[in-house]
Parts: sequence; C-alpha cells; structure tokens
Amino acid sequence: MRLPTRLLRRFKLAHKGDFGHIFILAGSSRYAGAASLCSLAAMRSGAGLVTIGIPKKLLAGMIRIKPAEVMLLPLPDTLNGSISFSAYQKIKYFLKGISILVVGPGLTQDASTQRLIRKIISKNDLPIVIDADGINALAGYPKILCAGKSSAIITPHPAEMARLIGKSVGYVQANRKKIALEFAKKHRIILVLKGHHTVVADWKNRAYINKTGNPGMATAGSGDVLTGIIAAFLAQGQSAFDSAKLAVYIHGLAGDMAAREKTEIGLIASDIIEKIPRVLKRSS
Repeated sequence: MRLPTRLLRRFKLAHKGDFGHIFILAGSSRYAGAASLCSLAAMRSGAGLVTIGIPKKLLAGMIRIKPAEVMLLPLPDTLNGSISFSAYQKIKYFLKGISILVVGPGLTQDASTQRLIRKIISKNDLPIVIDADGINALAGYPKILCAGKSSAIITPHPAEMARLIGKSVGYVQANRKKIALEFAKKHRIILVLKGHHTVVADWKNRAYINKTGNPGMATAGSGDVLTGIIAAFLAQGQSAFDSAKLAVYIHGLAGDMAAREKTEIGLIASDIIEKIPRVLKRSS
C-alpha cells in the first residue's frame, strides 16, 4: 500500500504547526508507559507537536521516561493516581489550541476518571481517537459517541467490543466485519476492531480488512502505538477513515519487520515504533 503524497513530502517552508498538535489524555500511576508509547508513536509518524495530559503526581517520573520531544500537562489527580474529574476545566481550556484529541491509554477505570472521559467525549468538537479505558468508559453509554460534534475513531479489541455491545467475545470474533459495520453506522464513527485481520469500518458502509501484522504484536503497549499512529495521520490532514486504514497497515507492517528481527516471541511494543520510519520509507 502506497501512502498519500501529503504524508511523505513536506514543503520547504513548512513548520511544526502545519502537522498538528495532538493532546493525549493518558496514563496513571500503574500505566504511565502507555502515555509514553502513544506519544512516541505519534511523533515517529509525523505529528508536529504532542502534549500528554497526565496525573500531576506522575510529573517527575514522566519527565524521565517520556520522549524528549513531547510536552506534559500535569492535571488534578485521584488518590489512586489517575486523572480526576476535577481536571475537566483545565483540559477544556487547553484544548482551544489543539488539533487532535486522544483519550484512553492507561487511564484506568477509576470512577472519577471514567466520568471525566464521558464528559470530554460528549462535549468534544475535535477529531478524536478513543482507545483502551476511553472505550471502557463508554460501556453502557455508547450513545455518548453521537453527542460530540466531530466523528470519533474508536479502537476496541474483541473484549472491549463485547462490553460495548453486551455480547460475548466469541460472538464478536465470529461476526467481526458485521459488528464493526453495524456499530460504526449506528453511532456515525470509524471503528477499528483489532485482532487478526483488523477491521476498519465507517458509517458509510466502507470496510477495510488488514492483512499485515503477526501474533507477536499481541503484547502490552501495541494498541497504544496504533493509537499514536492514527492520531498522527489525522493531524497531517488525512480523513478519519483513511487515517485508521493507513495506520493499521503501517502498524502491522512495522510489527512484521520487527518480528523478523526480534522474533514474534521477543517482540515488544517499542520495537514496532522503531520500525515506523523504515515502513514509511518503504511505502513512499
């Protein structure tokens, strides 16, 4: 698959603001790495600027592990070390200068955090990618997806999809394309149903079945990497459907390259990020 010229060539007078500012609401005391992986994947995929919104008690630790190029926004937190509902006003103000919003990686299912997620999604007017605990917050509340002013991209794995629709994982796996298309159409979103032959579906009844990737990518943080790639392509002006489709392909191909070098057993999420520039060059 060849990538669009817009993703591969840059004008001589271009500046970082031309390639979007992504705000990633992510991380908690237990899952700080999710935020770091997502942000690095976004930067390696061409994003101009990335800021992570994190619980304020993680600030010192995140400064040590985050990519040097990524900025931080410390936010009010809960006793459990996740982002608190009281952070909403600070986030709302910060979003005025943002082009793409990411919600979910490593946020936890703390009640205050989940309430915050639902409010952000329901009031959102930015292109948004929802992953992990962002999706878990929608279980029982899927209609919130229709409340925002901008179409969302959600990236569930089969268990998260099962919770969203109130079915078993087995049912989801037996009806992957059908479920993806029906949910996308009902809620006017782009749905990325992850797994073997990831399905990308939209409300216009389009579906893409991805053929890249391997079982070694079933590893902690791999989904955070995919989310960062999707957000970066959105930030560079691709449509929501094309961003998801291209990101799934690139993510899988980077995983295939990494597996050939590291083996499927030895593959970790950061290995996928390492191969992104090589995959982009190959797809030019």
